[in-house]
Order: sequence, then structure tokens, then C-alpha cells
Amino acid sequence: MGAGDVVQGMQPVAAMVVVQVVFAGVNIFYKLAVVCDGMDMRVLVAYRYLFASAVLAPLAYFIERKNRTKLTWRVVMMSFVCGLAGGSLAQNLYISGMKLTSATFATAMTNLIPAITFVLAVAFRYERLAIRSAAGQAKLAGTLLGLAGAMLLTFFKGPDVTPWHTHLNLAAGVSPAPPTTTNNSNSNMVMGSVLVIGSCFFYAVWLILQAKLSKEYPFHYSSTALMCAMSGAQSAAFALCLDRDASQWSLKRGVRLASVLYCGVLASGVMLVVLSWCVRRRGPVFASVFNPLMLVVVAVLGSLLLAERLHLGTVLGAVLIVAGLYAVLWGKERDAAVEAAKVGDEAADHIAVVVVAVQQQHVPVQPEQSAAASQQPEELSSADRTDSLQRMPR
Repeated sequence: MGAGDVVQGMQPVAAMVVVQVVFAGVNIFYKLAVVCDGMDMRVLVAYRYLFASAVLAPLAYFIERKNRTKLTWRVVMMSFVCGLAGGSLAQNLYISGMKLTSATFATAMTNLIPAITFVLAVAFRYERLAIRSAAGQAKLAGTLLGLAGAMLLTFFKGPDVTPWHTHLNLAAGVSPAPPTTTNNSNSNMVMGSVLVIGSCFFYAVWLILQAKLSKEYPFHYSSTALMCAMSGAQSAAFALCLDRDASQWSLKRGVRLASVLYCGVLASGVMLVVLSWCVRRRGPVFASVFNPLMLVVVAVLGSLLLAERLHLGTVLGAVLIVAGLYAVLWGKERDAAVEAAKVGDEAADHIAVVVVAVQQQHVPVQPEQSAAASQQPEELSSADRTDSLQRMPR
């Protein structure tokens, strides 16, 4: 394997790390806009996808207009379902479940996404289980390690182990929103858990559908712009049906506008294109295993930007997450190596069969050569007869 192959193999890994870092920033802006400024999160979700589609539409037109094929109704319907599953449904179910439970519980439940994606990918034959092989065991163990690390990072604190001391706190200058009273009854906890699990399920379904859409319509800017437009329209209709307060749609405040721009342009605009490219290159399971890495980045960014503290549970959970991520990547590389070896063997067998077939073919004979060959034995026979008559005794 040359250096170029190594660089190409590392590109999806680096891209997914960047995606998770940007998605971690979304959580920071969510906290600033929703918790501190009181913005309705349903409105923020609608603005997020509307701004993303507004940015991606001209990019898709100028970048892919020469190569883009005709848009079919099948692609439009798949984009609508992708936007419904991964955009409006996944995001709104998540925030609804978070309101009934807590932000910590909802964040912990999102780490079910790799496991759900793995099960769906095996069911739809996007991934091979191969539990008896080393690669299959590594992928399964890595998924479980990442899930365990995310749960440990969320529910176990331990002593304070913050290695730096910063006085920067972006939320210090923002007036906190008035607290809302919630009823933490058992029924609300059960319903909230169901809603968050439903959010994880629809996000995993979106990853599977995105893999299908990327193969059928491999134009990432156009497909992502269309999907974001669908999600924006669906989320805006949902927000208007439940909250008709016009003040919630105001973007005059700096925190709201900055949150919408970051979440819409960078997170849902640019990063969704990168994410769809990674799903096309390496599959939905590969993209999902990076999801727990976002918790590590959120913990670090919260410590640096919001004056939050790091604890022992954060460090131990981060170690398990990185170990699980490495195990899954190793299993994926082994699968890729096995597939490449099979393709090489099949190509070699095909070449051998072609060579044997060519050797068995008869060389075509021209008509002139055939006539000369038929006349040559007669000429030789007459010469032999003349020579034999000259040698006879007289």
C-alpha cells in the first residue's frame, strides 16, 4: 500500500472528525440560544435547515450544473423521506424528549445511534456481521466499547481533573432565560425516553437512506440542498402549528443570529455534504461510530468556552470511545482488505480463463494460403516421380 492509498484511506476519517467537532459546536450554540436566550428550539431547527438550503442551492447550481443528471420523482421522494427522517423528525423528537426528561439523559441516549445503525445496516445488507471473523468481532466490540464509554462519560463524574484553568465564559454576558417548570413524573420519563429512542432510530434510518440516495443520485450538493429544503419546510410547518408567537422568529439578537448562522450554514450546510460523502465512501456504520466522539469534544469545548469542569469520568469515557472507534476502523479496514483480495483473485482467474480460450482458438487461414497448401503435395509428388525414372536402370 503506497502513501497515496494511505492518504485516501485517512480522508474519510479526518472528515468525520471535523464533522463531529462542528456538531459539538452546535451543542454550544444550542445552549447559548435556547437555554440562555430562551429561543424556541423548534424555531431554531426550522431556521437551521432553511439557512442550509439557502446556502447550498446556489453552490449546487454552480458546482454540479455540468455533470448533474436529470432530477427524477424517485430522487425527490427519497430526499423528502431523508429530510423527514434525519431532519424534522429526528431533531424535533429529540428536543421533545429532552423537555420531558433532561438534557443529560437525552444526550446519553443518542449514543444508541451506532448500535441501531449497525443492526439496520446488517438487516439491509449494507454491512456484514461475520461474527466468527476477527473483523466482525472488532466492529461489534468497538460499537459496544463506544456505547459504554459514552454512558460512562455522561453518568459518572468523579474528581475534578481539569488540566487548564480558563476564565472565558461565553454565557456569562447572556441573561439566562426564565426557568420552565417540568413535571418529572414516571409517565413523562417513559414518554421522553420513547421520544429520544425514536429520534435515534430515525437518525439511523436517515444514514441508511442517505447511503441509498448517494448511490442513486451521486451529487452531494444538490441532494443535500434538496433534503435541507424538505426538512426546513417540514420543521417550519411543525413549529408554526405548535407555537405561533412571532417574537420567537425574531433574529435581531446577536446570540440567535449567530446560532442560526453557525447551525444552518456550517453544521447543516457544509457538514451534511461532507457527511453524505463519507457515507457514500465508507457506509452508514462508519459514519455512525464517530457520533460518541462528539461528547468528548463537547466536554472539552465546554471547559474551554463555558468554564465547565472536566472530571475523571470524562477522561475514562473518552479513552473507551477512542478505543472503540479504533476497533471499528480496524475491522472496516480488514473487511476492505478481504474484499480487495477477493476482487484480485477473481480478476486473476478471469485473465487465466481468457488466455486459455485464446490459445484454443484456431488461426484463420486465408484462401490463397489454402490453395497453395493443397497444390504443394501434388508438385512434390511429380518431382519425386521424375527423379525416380531417371534413376531406373536402362
